[in-house]
Amino acid sequence: MKPGELFDAEIRLHPGTTKTDEPRTVPLMGEFLEMLTMGRQKNPAGEFIFVRDDHRIRRFRKAWALACKRTNLAGLLFHDLRRTGLRNLVRAGVPERVAVAISGHKTRSVFERYNIVSGRDLKEAANKLETYLSGQNGASSGQIVSLGDRLAGQNRGLTN
Repeated sequence: MKPGELFDAEIRLHPGTTKTDEPRTVPLMGEFLEMLTMGRQKNPAGEFIFVRDDHRIRRFRKAWALACKRTNLAGLLFHDLRRTGLRNLVRAGVPERVAVAISGHKTRSVFERYNIVSGRDLKEAANKLETYLSGQNGASSGQIVSLGDRLAGQNRGLTN
């Protein structure tokens, strides 16, 4: 099998072709799979997925900069996609261990560096907490009290 060849809707990255020199299999779905399949149809015998006029794109930085400019994303670094991909996996509920297997991170510290908490994440957490607490307050007549009431009770040595 050629490097970068699509097989069973996945890309297999062979040892030595990844940043960590370890093999990885990345399953493909949806729009990304469609895009790569269309690219393969245009160049079915080609060894590379990213081609222009049946020739391998060799100067990736130039092609990337041009693509970003055309899509009004000037300044976006290609490496930003790895961070975005990892964050999207985690926020979609994919277990961290699986997300790390897909991204290829070797250590927990590198994973944490990529899994940045954003302002949106903090707002979502606050919304989830509000939803949880409002559900608790209406759950049983007076047995569950508000967070403020709990804290006031704890300050008086009382607990709920």
